[in-house]
Amino acid sequence: MTKTMGIVVSESELEQIVLAEREQGRTIALANGCFDLIHVGHVRYLKGAAAEADVLIVGVNHDVSVQELKGEGRPLQPAVERAEIIAAFDMVDYVVVFEGGTVQRLLQSILPDVHCKGTDYTVETVPERDVVRAYGGRTAIVGDPKNHSTRNLLNRIES
Repeated sequence: MTKTMGIVVSESELEQIVLAEREQGRTIALANGCFDLIHVGHVRYLKGAAAEADVLIVGVNHDVSVQELKGEGRPLQPAVERAEIIAAFDMVDYVVVFEGGTVQRLLQSILPDVHCKGTDYTVETVPERDVVRAYGGRTAIVGDPKNHSTRNLLNRIES
């Protein structure tokens, strides 16, 4: 049977899923972001992340952290809807909404083999790089050059 979409799960469910996937010998990649207004940069980021391991988990920032990171008026869509949209991509296996400004706690919980970040970072500038190194994982920079952003799309819509 061909997988058609990912599954939105809780953090506690995700821990059990990761154990089961590992028992099957599968490698785990974690990508994360706000995903407030989907654009081609997001699609390319997720495709790149999916190529890094057998299973792709996507962490979606909770509404409070999106507002803190992006400012007043954001997010445009609630976390539960952003998670459902991300789960609709066939390269995504599981989606979880996480709280906090960084994905550090989720990384420590599931210990993915690979933590994927977009090209607006280098391996050295990823905020969680020390956490990933400490448990023996690796950081991968994936996706296309950061020529796309939700902020730019919003500015174009407003003008």
